[in-house]
Amino acid sequence: MDNEVMELIDSLYSMVSEAWGVPLGNDKCIVERDKALDMIGRIKERIPDEMAEAKRLVSARDEFIGNAKREAESIRRAAEEKARMLIDEQEIVRAAREKADEIERRTEAKTEALTRAAMEFIDDALRRAEQSASAALGELRASRAQFRGNSTVSGSLNSRQAAEEEEAPN
Repeated sequence: MDNEVMELIDSLYSMVSEAWGVPLGNDKCIVERDKALDMIGRIKERIPDEMAEAKRLVSARDEFIGNAKREAESIRRAAEEKARMLIDEQEIVRAAREKADEIERRTEAKTEALTRAAMEFIDDALRRAEQSASAALGELRASRAQFRGNSTVSGSLNSRQAAEEEEAPN
């Protein structure tokens, strides 16, 4: 249709440009009225169809652009939401790491305190065991000395025992 209207306009243009000029009228010419009117009528018939087609194309273009804008806006909103979620996740991870670090610090401090307390307890228990063993050794030596003093055993026994006492650790 578009080509037909253009052909009619081209034909009308050719008709006017090739028409005979009017004597003493430089800008005036003679054209066949019926032929010119017929071409103009056919153009007028086709123009509404062409206009309707053009309007339909413009409407389709506007609808396409509108859809593209809506889709772009939807994509932008989805991207913003995704970015917010990632930021929130990062914030959660950061907070979790801080909490884990705090728990680790507290656990290390408690471990150190428990280790110190255990070492002190063991040291105290060993000190008391040493004191008890030392006291028991002292009592044992005193009992032995008393036993030797009461004994009527010969001097050789006493001298051998004295040598053993000197060799024995304190």
